[in-house]
Amino acid sequence: MDTGDAIPAVGVTALDGSEIDLATLGGPLVVYFYPKDDTSGCTREAQDFTALAGDFAAAGVRVIGISRDTVASHARFTAKYDLAVELVSDPDAKAAEAFGVWGERKLYGRTYMGVERATFLFGRDGRLVQAWRKVRVPGHADAVLAAARAL
Repeated sequence: MDTGDAIPAVGVTALDGSEIDLATLGGPLVVYFYPKDDTSGCTREAQDFTALAGDFAAAGVRVIGISRDTVASHARFTAKYDLAVELVSDPDAKAAEAFGVWGERKLYGRTYMGVERATFLFGRDGRLVQAWRKVRVPGHADAVLAAARAL
């Protein structure tokens, strides 16, 4: 995705089982992709966005976290850590592909297909304002909030 691109028209599954077409959400919107529920970096990222949920809401910005995990996994993850961010499921990686974050990864010398940790901020017009690729979690949610407040 490049700056100025529209939110991709791709479906994801909400915690209640309903289908959401991301393109219909409009903006301002933060979409963040993460590899796996209940792992150290992903938990920290979700907790950081949760801690700032009120600030994002006050700025009029919706925050959605996306991974390939199931709705049931998201429900357990949300309950376990009392998360306030909206998590949606992308089991076939269609959203990850549309955002360009699905691909070959390497970890400890092993190659596998996976999701790149990345965040996308869309403006009021539903167009990409800023993207963060290969995200490092510490301080990231704060940086996204600062950019969102500048919209």
